Amino acid sequence: MRSEIESRLGLAALDIYGLSELMGPGVGQEFAATRDGPTIWEDHFLPEVIDPATGMVLPDGQLGELVLTSLTKEAMPVIRYRTRDLTRLLPGTACNMRRMERIRARSDDMLIIRGVNVFPTQIEEALIADPLLAPNYLIEVDRPDRLDTVRVKVEARAPLTTQERDCVERRAEQAIKARVGVTTTVEVLTRGAIASSQGKVVRVIDRRRKE
Repeated sequence: MRSEIESRLGLAALDIYGLSELMGPGVGQEFAATRDGPTIWEDHFLPEVIDPATGMVLPDGQLGELVLTSLTKEAMPVIRYRTRDLTRLLPGTACNMRRMERIRARSDDMLIIRGVNVFPTQIEEALIADPLLAPNYLIEVDRPDRLDTVRVKVEARAPLTTQERDCVERRAEQAIKARVGVTTTVEVLTRGAIASSQGKVVRVIDRRRKE
């Protein structure tokens, strides 16, 4: 997506990280010279990475949930706010402040499909690797009998013939299976077929009956 934005607009697209609970965009930002992940402004925020299951603080370099404490905010200070974003803390390159790795997934978005932990971003990575598919998709999880089923709806970038669509669907199913380890049914739709939502984008619909 970044490459497409840059090629079409002729600019450098940088990752900026922020949360409305802290101050909005600006908690961390990439340097244009390095483009190796957002630098967290540690003069204003104290970052930690924890094990999302135990809450134990993890050393730099290990994957876990980002926790932030505001240091200079006065109106609504936040102490050890759990972002639910999974990332790593890395040494600084453009300055002495630490960087965060690009967000891998969210701890609260994890799906358990037939005993396998699945993050929607893993399926997204498999889809957008195909140049014929657009980055607009919907994951539908159901349990019509005793086993979970996963249907992935994704839009094509351009019109496809029936044969081309069938080929792309099988290719996407194989890519998801190889990357995630679960079997899915992929349905390729025309551009704009997946309804856009107001506010936060809905990527997953879980229809399984809650016990």
